[in-house]
Amino acid sequence: MKIGVLTALFHDKPLEEALDIIAAAGVQAVEFGGGAYPTSKHLDDAGGVDKLIEDEGARKSFLKLTESRGLEISAISVHGNPLHPNKAIAQEHHEAFRKGVLLAEKLGVGVVNGFSGCPSGPAGGDPNWVTCAWPDEFRDILNYQWNVVGIPYWTEQNAYLKAHNVKFAIEAHPGFIVYNPETVLKLRDAAGEQIGCNFDPSHFWWQGIDPIAAVRVLGPAGAIFHVHAKDTRIDPANSAVNGNLDVKSYGDILLRSWVFRSVGYGHSQVWWNEFVTNLRMVGYDWVLSIEHEDGMMSTMEGLNKALATLEVAVVKEKPGAMFWAKD
Repeated sequence: MKIGVLTALFHDKPLEEALDIIAAAGVQAVEFGGGAYPTSKHLDDAGGVDKLIEDEGARKSFLKLTESRGLEISAISVHGNPLHPNKAIAQEHHEAFRKGVLLAEKLGVGVVNGFSGCPSGPAGGDPNWVTCAWPDEFRDILNYQWNVVGIPYWTEQNAYLKAHNVKFAIEAHPGFIVYNPETVLKLRDAAGEQIGCNFDPSHFWWQGIDPIAAVRVLGPAGAIFHVHAKDTRIDPANSAVNGNLDVKSYGDILLRSWVFRSVGYGHSQVWWNEFVTNLRMVGYDWVLSIEHEDGMMSTMEGLNKALATLEVAVVKEKPGAMFWAKD
């Protein structure tokens, strides 16, 4: 298993400087933002997504920049909302997804990461994330979002993904129709097996989901395509009073029920060891891509703290046979 980084951590650095910093830190893989919500700055530094798709020379130069530093590309990330009721936003994010798939194919990268998206209800308006089954109109909204919008859209995209030999790893994220293991599998079963999960435990904890239990459901289903390494701290005092549905600014760290933390600052080394162990047991042996969204640490401090935890958790040697085994 390898440790990677989402290069958006260094959005303020030019591509080559960012890659130098990442390589010097001992990271082995990089994940590039390709548009929609994540910045595509580092791909723009290499000529832009369109040029990288169309120009083999540009792609070779870009790959040389990464590979010469001992890095490989784990994914292209186009986290967006292609189901957005605002057609201009939906089209922009749909195009980012489609181009991300083409770029991944051309670069020999097998995975594109993103969100499932969230439509409005049947009456229109803004995106509407439904979190309860009553009043009855909420079920009507869910039926519209899944059966009229979401499943038809992603069934079509599944065929596109298959044609280009790329998988789409949905980050199960509150605010979108896919936000937990059940909805990952619901969309995968309905739309096709090119669709799976970019497993990010940080979004599961505050929903009351045990990420390790989730690994043991999604892994055997063949649905884990990529993994983000990010931690969450539940504030026991605030959570006890207000629960974990919290719409306060992420900057209100003292008052929020939960906040994102660097790996190891929400859960212990022992927990991360178990997480990696369970990923290995279900057959995942690709990249743990560090995503830094910790409001209490600088980028480099957060990266180094996360690396220190993950390097202990990741077993780099091949497992040995039991001493009594015959084979």
